[in-house]
Amino acid sequence: MTDTPPGRDGLVDLLGVLAYAELTAFLRLAEDAARLAPTLTDRAALSDLAATEYAHFRLLRDRLTALGVDPEQAMAPFVAAFDDWHVQTTPSDWLEALVKAYVGTGIALDFYREAARHVDEADRALVDEVLADESTSEFAVERVRAALRENPKAGGRLALWARRLVGEALSQGQRVAAARPELAALLVGQDGEDLAEISRMFARLTEAHGKRMSALGLTPGPEPFVS
Repeated sequence: MTDTPPGRDGLVDLLGVLAYAELTAFLRLAEDAARLAPTLTDRAALSDLAATEYAHFRLLRDRLTALGVDPEQAMAPFVAAFDDWHVQTTPSDWLEALVKAYVGTGIALDFYREAARHVDEADRALVDEVLADESTSEFAVERVRAALRENPKAGGRLALWARRLVGEALSQGQRVAAARPELAALLVGQDGEDLAEISRMFARLTEAHGKRMSALGLTPGPEPFVS
């Protein structure tokens, strides 16, 4: 007998989108390590982060299997959106790769952390484990801040790059939400929530984005969730 928690369709979508996000993160980080890392130490460090992403993918894959769901089928609806985002945001150098790994991916995953607030405790704990980004934070912040100390003028370029990453992530996120209403419903709860709570959710997302930008030493710019 398989476990069938309430809101199963939304949960499967959440686990599926995260599984594909982690799988693609593993592949892209490994590629960036080989293509862009300036030193062997950096290559090894980014490869370690890639290995962590793959471990997260395996946790999500195993949970989907425990639910009686084919992981490939669960991931399939999200392939096009994620692949398109990666194509549109291919970094041209090492610093852009770091900003993408930390800021760009972070803003996308914040949405799924919000969605996880409305699943059962065990699955919420799994999502929180998968979305923990302490290692990425420390690595990216250290490297980017060191680079900006050497060349402060790079800050403007990287801030613009971060805004582009966020814009593309929001665009693809809207595309996913429109196509997967069960997943979108998790963002506001199974019964829906009032406009005040939705506003608070966007305030949390904006605050998290601003903290990431500030940690890197970059100017956040216009709030990404304010039209």
